[in-house]
Amino acid sequence: MNESERFEVVATDLVGDLGFLGLERRTLRTPSGDTVERVVVTHPGAVAVVAMAGDDIVLIEQYRAPASGVILEIPAGKLDPTDFDLQKAAERELLEETGYRAATWRTLTTMWTAVGFSDERITIFLATDLTEGARSPHGAEEMASIVRRVAFDEAVRMVTSGEITDSKTIAGIMITDAHRRAS
Repeated sequence: MNESERFEVVATDLVGDLGFLGLERRTLRTPSGDTVERVVVTHPGAVAVVAMAGDDIVLIEQYRAPASGVILEIPAGKLDPTDFDLQKAAERELLEETGYRAATWRTLTTMWTAVGFSDERITIFLATDLTEGARSPHGAEEMASIVRRVAFDEAVRMVTSGEITDSKTIAGIMITDAHRRAS
């Protein structure tokens, strides 16, 4: 066992409950036996989808309050307490936000979104063989969002030029690009 594996959570105090987000103060025992406190934002987890319509990727332009502006991103959403099947949750989010359904699904990765202060993990899927249908957006931001189809190579360029700044979108696009180049 290495030293980092010998950290032990000895106490957890709920500081705040903000619906789907929580705020905890965790007391840890370090490998040297000292105790330290850390604050953790708890999150139920999320799913995101790299939806490919031929050579285009389906993106969402959506206002994001923490960024105080519109962000271009892949469709995504938080998990509900009943979401035991992550792909089904991803299918729901893709349909709600874009109106698309996919016949073919592949898990690309599961990643920590902000491991320095949050326990949120997001699973990113690749969805292909799309058919278009009706959107059913939820919430003010989704209702005002715009669905865009962007040539995939252009999306890669937008990542490398800094035009796409959302971390899950960057990860999803670049992992998909790596798989496409390896094929």
